[in-house]
Amino acid sequence: HYEFTRLYPAAEVIVIEPKSFTPANRNRVLKQIIESDCDAIIMGYGSFSLIPLSRGERERELNAHLAQIAESMRSAVYSDAYIVLNRFASRIEHRLQKLWEEEQTLPKGAVFFDDLGIDTIFVDEAHNFKNISIETKHGSLPGLNPKGSKKCDDLMAKLRYIQRTHDGRGAVFATGTPISNTMCEMYVMQSYLQKDTLEQMGIYHFDSWAANFGEITTALELTVEGSGFRMKSRFNKFTNLPELMN
Repeated sequence: HYEFTRLYPAAEVIVIEPKSFTPANRNRVLKQIIESDCDAIIMGYGSFSLIPLSRGERERELNAHLAQIAESMRSAVYSDAYIVLNRFASRIEHRLQKLWEEEQTLPKGAVFFDDLGIDTIFVDEAHNFKNISIETKHGSLPGLNPKGSKKCDDLMAKLRYIQRTHDGRGAVFATGTPISNTMCEMYVMQSYLQKDTLEQMGIYHFDSWAANFGEITTALELTVEGSGFRMKSRFNKFTNLPELMN
């Protein structure tokens, strides 16, 4: 808050403290945002995740994801990738079915994220949101989590809403470590921030992206227990780096 008002002294800023964002106060705070003419709202990750996205927007995002998987499945018939993609499709269909149940747990008159009039999301320390769900025919590739995490899927859905309603814009990430553990994290960052670009180039799906920009190698490695060896596949080499930088 201090940094923001130092840079923009005339700005009207709302700071949401976790202690003021209890279930009993949450709707009141969110209605205050709607009614105000503030320039910025500052809150922690935990509070942000507690603001629900409307069922309609969540359905839109999940159905769009399902359509992308269906398109990939059409070109993967009779291959191992088809089985993997079909499993992911089933998982998303299950999440779609759960939306109604989750909606029943919300308080009466709940205020949704898409009611707030937000036009840009700034995410500080964005490396905390790398755990998105990624479908791949490569199975258990280090750095890829098919299930993802709830907080990352929540951020992705909210960003998709902002980007859809603001001509692809409205997302700013700040982090000193966009890539720290695995090369797959480059794809994660691009998925958040460059969805339209990746789709236009036909590489939004991870396997298509990896085929253009990475090399997956399999080598013999010592097991964690140190009692033997096993074959392990890793995505460990960038290719076409100038094109990726562009």
